[in-house]
Amino acid sequence: MSMPRVAFDDLPPAVRQAVTIQTGRITTTRTVGGGINSAVAALLDTETGIVFVKGIPADHPQVASQKREIAISPYLPAACPRLLWHVEAGGWVLLGYEAVDGRHADYTNNDDLTLVLAALVELQEVSAPGDVHLKTAVERWGKYAKEGQAELFAGEALLHTDFAPDNVLIDSGRARLIDWAWPTRGAAWIDPFMLALRIMEAGATAAQAVSWAQRVPSWHESDPKALGAFAAAVTELWREIAAEDPAPWKVSMADHAARLKTYVFVTRWAF
Repeated sequence: MSMPRVAFDDLPPAVRQAVTIQTGRITTTRTVGGGINSAVAALLDTETGIVFVKGIPADHPQVASQKREIAISPYLPAACPRLLWHVEAGGWVLLGYEAVDGRHADYTNNDDLTLVLAALVELQEVSAPGDVHLKTAVERWGKYAKEGQAELFAGEALLHTDFAPDNVLIDSGRARLIDWAWPTRGAAWIDPFMLALRIMEAGATAAQAVSWAQRVPSWHESDPKALGAFAAAVTELWREIAAEDPAPWKVSMADHAARLKTYVFVTRWAF
């Protein structure tokens, strides 16, 4: 469920003061769109430069996702904006990021998709850190898999897992991966699969989406049995999501997942 946006200037004085300690004097603020998991999303002009700030109330159930972002930030590749600071004050948790002067990715644009794949390939060179507690792919999707298949999702790659266009910024000829609410430890080929699903959301067929995903080396290194098992698990997950809340976009995602599963089952031995 999306959160109503709160303007930075409407935050309690203690919160704004805590941010000012990090940034120096703030001259102007601007609320930005995109994303559904932050109550605050704003660009701040400060005496030390422009900063992007996101945050939620400290007692909100999703505050755990903010803390996951903080924990994983030192390990992210250059394709990800740097976390500059984080504060907890006045009942809020706020994160201050390097501001990126970009736009959200357009998955109908081949040039954008090429940049997104480059960022994904860069990410795939990063192993999940051993000193940060991350959910594993087995934990996240295992209950939707058939008996004995969940372990096929295991691996040591650091996964983003949510390639919604709002989570990718196109900036100066490169794609920047943002919103690390769900970092996961698992098999590297899972991220190309999740990207394919979002490419379908933008209007592509399963075949077209897979033609992009299979440009990532880990796709070709995957076990066809594991890929098929994961496709079935993701389909079951989205079926459950759509059944619990039949919002049109969730129903649509469930349909995309089912069609991607069918395509993977028919063609997986040719990968």
